[in-house]
Amino acid sequence: MRVALFALRAPVVALWVLCGLLTIGLVFPWAGRSGRLGLKKHWSRVLLMLCGVRTRIQGDPVKTGPVLWAVNHVSWLDIFVLNVVRATAFVAKQEIRHWPIIGWLAAGADTIFIERGYRHAVHRAGQAMKLRFSRNQPVGLFPEGTTSEGFDVLNFYGNLFEPAREPDIAIQPVALRYYHRGERSALPAFVGEESLLQNLWRLLGTTGVSVELVFLPLIGTPDQAKPPRAELASHARQSIREVVLVNQA
Repeated sequence: MRVALFALRAPVVALWVLCGLLTIGLVFPWAGRSGRLGLKKHWSRVLLMLCGVRTRIQGDPVKTGPVLWAVNHVSWLDIFVLNVVRATAFVAKQEIRHWPIIGWLAAGADTIFIERGYRHAVHRAGQAMKLRFSRNQPVGLFPEGTTSEGFDVLNFYGNLFEPAREPDIAIQPVALRYYHRGERSALPAFVGEESLLQNLWRLLGTTGVSVELVFLPLIGTPDQAKPPRAELASHARQSIREVVLVNQA
């Protein structure tokens, strides 16, 4: 069953990825910003469908205006899961830019890459985030800095909360919970030294994978001064962790 499913799905997914790369190279330069955002959202929705991943949304995602979505990080799927709700610019470590396929897609889809360990890296990433906010775009941030199996939440780095401390920018924690056939599962998790091909073998060779996106209450209100970035990070982590820890298999 696993071999048959993988053999059926993998070529179709590969063809869709190729279409995405061609779209970025040939269509994006002429599509305009709104056109690119619409294409990114549509492409992500179809990718998840082809991978057999269903999405369920709880809460009220910010649908208009600038927002920082602080999200726990489990899988390479996380980016496309958020894009289905609203086309999002993500902050990602520079290493992802060099990943085959995923890195190419990320580079062409308005990802903000940060070179960790460099003195001015956070400042440059912050300026790029402010530019997206000025365009009323959402920015997705994975403050853990790496992936986990999704059953707990690692410590958050607070530096990149700073650009969202402006009064007109919403900060919304988002908890992701992955399921396999109705039970909480680490099956889609992309952790450790696992290769993308190994992860795809597991994902495309099964059925019944779903992800729950829980959009939590905003931190503060537009008429309030936001607390320091470390406090913002702590608040976001605690809110997400309370959701991640419940209903575990």
